[in-house]
Amino acid sequence: MSDILTDHPEPVDLSDDTRAADAESPPVTAKGRPKASDDIPEPIYRLKTLHSSETSFGYYVHLGADWPHFRSRAELELLLEGPIAQQAMAAKGSSSVESTAEKDLPAGADTLPSQDQAEISTPESEAPSLAPLSTEQHIPLRSLAVAPTKYGKDIVEVQGIILDKASINLDELVLIERPAGIDDLRRLRENKEKEQQAYVLCRDKIWARNLPMKLVSAHYLLDEPKILFYFTAESRVDFRELVKDLVSVFKMRIELRQIGVRDEARVTGGCGVCGRVLCCHGISDRLNPVSIKMAKDQNLSLNSLKISGPCGRLLCCLSYEHQFYKDARRELPQEGVKFIYDGALFKVVEVNALTGTVKMAGEDGRVLDMKAGRFKYEEGRWKVIEIQA
Repeated sequence: MSDILTDHPEPVDLSDDTRAADAESPPVTAKGRPKASDDIPEPIYRLKTLHSSETSFGYYVHLGADWPHFRSRAELELLLEGPIAQQAMAAKGSSSVESTAEKDLPAGADTLPSQDQAEISTPESEAPSLAPLSTEQHIPLRSLAVAPTKYGKDIVEVQGIILDKASINLDELVLIERPAGIDDLRRLRENKEKEQQAYVLCRDKIWARNLPMKLVSAHYLLDEPKILFYFTAESRVDFRELVKDLVSVFKMRIELRQIGVRDEARVTGGCGVCGRVLCCHGISDRLNPVSIKMAKDQNLSLNSLKISGPCGRLLCCLSYEHQFYKDARRELPQEGVKFIYDGALFKVVEVNALTGTVKMAGEDGRVLDMKAGRFKYEEGRWKVIEIQA
């Protein structure tokens, strides 16, 4: 999770050196990775892992004659549940499934309607500002693909094309291997069921050993005999005996990764106070630093319940418009500034950068609201400009 601001800026694999080598996380595949920024192929896609919502960069090299069909998760699920999948199962000798396929297939139709003929509902998700995808030589938005990740080969979602090459981290650039197919989606579903069982078993093992850690999630990789367990803890945890217990049960490679509470919200997902998907889960896993000063500059309530997310930390969205407020406040006097106006001493009590107004209270009891255009900074102090009649 490099370049991600979390409670643990560099979440590391806490696998002990004495642990078997196969318990270590494999390095990101460098196959086809360019050596300089000038050699970066185009287009570059932003990829998001389905299990942890971590993002990386990838490119695709097509060597065949026909451009492959990249499909979204909704399309793959439709194909998996539709008559085509049932006919494929019937061809393997299942007479019962064959009768069901014939029953469900519309009269006179032998194939599933194409995307142009059938309206396919895709799940709504947040995405960064990306280039529109219009040509068939681009991978469509929200398509699923198989690509290497920092943990191993897995299914990723294409979030769009990166326009700004300066934002691309070459260490995260990987080669997209192929489109995800029906078999991959079926494997993903099977893994989801096994992940629930693995989560419960690992949680019970943690309780049995009374370890000071909270299990967040479990994940099976697509084609590798390996399980990832994410957990949170207040300090470093010695879980070598726990790993031995898990290896004896699952008979495969085990990796436990400690993450921060902000990363926990990113992995598990959820809904924010605005009613939308959590920013860290749906928009980007690049978490910017957030401070209480950002809330003050935007005149927001400092009630921790109103400006904190499910992770218990300040809302990520506090940083989205902070630069606007900073720029706007440079043209306005700050709270506490005093000056003479209309024969009385006034003090600025409130600044609203959004509306460009300043509220000031005078010693004579008057409270005035003035527009930003009435103020001018001269000779080291603020002045109120008189309006010409």
